[in-house]
Amino acid sequence: MHFDPAILAEVALGAGGVAIWFAVYGVALFLTRPADVQPAPSTQDFGGEEPPAVVSLLTNRWEITEDAAESTLLDLAARRHLEFRQPANDPMQTTIHIRDAAVTGLNPYESMIFERVKGLAVNGMVPLTALTFRDENQASRFASRLHAAIVDDARARGLSRRRFSTPLVSALAAAGLIPALAISAAIALDMVRRHKFAEDWTGAGIAALFVWAIFSGIAGKKRGERDTALGQQVASRWLGLQSYLRGDESFANLPPSAVAVWDRYLSYGDAVGATRVCSAVIDLGMGNRKRVWSHFGGAWHRVKVRYPRFWRRYGQKAVPLFVKAILALAFSILVYKGSNRLPTFSNTVSGYVGLAVGLLFLSPLFYGIYTLVFAIIDVATPVKITGEVLWTEVWKSSGGGENSPPRPWLYHFAVDSGGVHAGGMGRGGGSSAHDDRTVAWGCPSQIVHRASVGDVVTLTARRWTRRILTLEIVERGRERALAAATASASPATAEDTGNIVLSAFGGGHPAGAFAAQALAVALQTPEIAPTQLMSVEEVGRAIGVPVVADGRRPAAVGPISVEAYLSANGGRRLILASVATGTAADLAMRMRRRFQPLPGIGDEAFAGENWAIGRRGRNVVMLQLHGDAKRIDPRNVYWLLSTAVSRLP
Repeated sequence: MHFDPAILAEVALGAGGVAIWFAVYGVALFLTRPADVQPAPSTQDFGGEEPPAVVSLLTNRWEITEDAAESTLLDLAARRHLEFRQPANDPMQTTIHIRDAAVTGLNPYESMIFERVKGLAVNGMVPLTALTFRDENQASRFASRLHAAIVDDARARGLSRRRFSTPLVSALAAAGLIPALAISAAIALDMVRRHKFAEDWTGAGIAALFVWAIFSGIAGKKRGERDTALGQQVASRWLGLQSYLRGDESFANLPPSAVAVWDRYLSYGDAVGATRVCSAVIDLGMGNRKRVWSHFGGAWHRVKVRYPRFWRRYGQKAVPLFVKAILALAFSILVYKGSNRLPTFSNTVSGYVGLAVGLLFLSPLFYGIYTLVFAIIDVATPVKITGEVLWTEVWKSSGGGENSPPRPWLYHFAVDSGGVHAGGMGRGGGSSAHDDRTVAWGCPSQIVHRASVGDVVTLTARRWTRRILTLEIVERGRERALAAATASASPATAEDTGNIVLSAFGGGHPAGAFAAQALAVALQTPEIAPTQLMSVEEVGRAIGVPVVADGRRPAAVGPISVEAYLSANGGRRLILASVATGTAADLAMRMRRRFQPLPGIGDEAFAGENWAIGRRGRNVVMLQLHGDAKRIDPRNVYWLLSTAVSRLP
């Protein structure tokens, strides 16, 4: 295979510039890594007033772990704002009781945790293990705001700092000119070689600005925290307490309720990772979908949920079941009539033939009669129940057809309808000896999004197939209110990529002001995120498998807002959706106008192998296929792009 030396030189020029910048970036990451702190001598003295969450940050090499939230919850009890009660030997039966609902003097992250306890409490009490979330997006938002508030507190105390300082970001952003000019020069050489530079000479300049903006955005992206001189001293002292507490094996086995005796020793012990039982019991992350807490009926109780998967009748409509039953009965009649015309065999052969014919006749006969009778009863006797929504998740998806993209059509919908409980958690805080039990219903996709977990709903359903027919909201749940409060609250920190880069380049100098002005245009943040343009159901419909939004990315990185849609089963990336605006959007469209046009989508749209892009106004949406999604019908991708572009402002 022959390669043009000119093309190789152009590629080498651009790749070389990128390699130089990433080498510098790697050195910066190495030099700014958190320092290894030498523990002070083992001691039982606190010697400081840092909150447990900040102590957890310092003793985990300036990284926030789940211990930060756990220790804060214990500290609220140690300071007598909350009370832990353990009615039996099992710490998992611990309940939290609110001593005073009007607490003052809490910092932001302490308030977040206290408000979650207060918001979920019924008659001032909530089971400890009921603090978990039942929605991944809610859990992610809560954790993000909590972590940001803890970092802000640590910085305010002088114990932590941004890993990449403003001068370092300035230097890395300036170094971004190296790959920008290298790639721009490579594009210019390519245009000269193809005698097109005079026709489109602005392409190289726009490419330089865009590449510079991208590398500046990478430089300004948050890379965690690192130590300060004061932070190292404080961390050393708390590591001394960690050494002391870890030397006591009995301390590690203390349950959360022991905070009444051990006071703040237990909360700080959790912060430094010395409380094995507390860490195992306390969880403010995602809960277990098979054992869910409910307060429907006025008393807390845990419900064991079973999710039917084996029997195909679950979630089915009545008509297909009737058709299957009639076909099975018709087949039995045909087998019976055909058996009368069989030739005569020997006794041994006749026995085997008779057995085979009997199985062919009786199996569909029993299936047909069974399905027909129960389907008739199921249709004739629908049930109407009221209860609390415990859990929802995708259950079944259709394969679709040539003109009908595949889509999720049925969801598991677990509801606690109350009734006679096998055991209950009363107001005194006792725990049930047995969990209540329920079987998840099948809820069609058309109505499932009317309700959220925690809502009280009234539904009409067919019991045998467990298919929901109608769904009405009776009362909005506590989870919904808490999620709304978290979403509407202002971010715990205003730090973002654009602000970091612009502050790094500003500085009051005319040259810096010009650079900041240029970057302000290039790094203009999109006003809308991919998740606002297309839901996970619509993405799943286009791809043919259930998907979930990654949710771990920032709202926007520089001029591009990105969201990955992952397989709901394996977590593999299927589609990477991005929204760009301003200069970044113009350049993205300019580079793709030579590909296949897609008429009727926005102002303009184009498609290539495993990608599609569309523009409306100054905003651009791009879809990039990954993994198994590359094998789907391209028309499904065009439909999804059209849906997203139509919702652009």
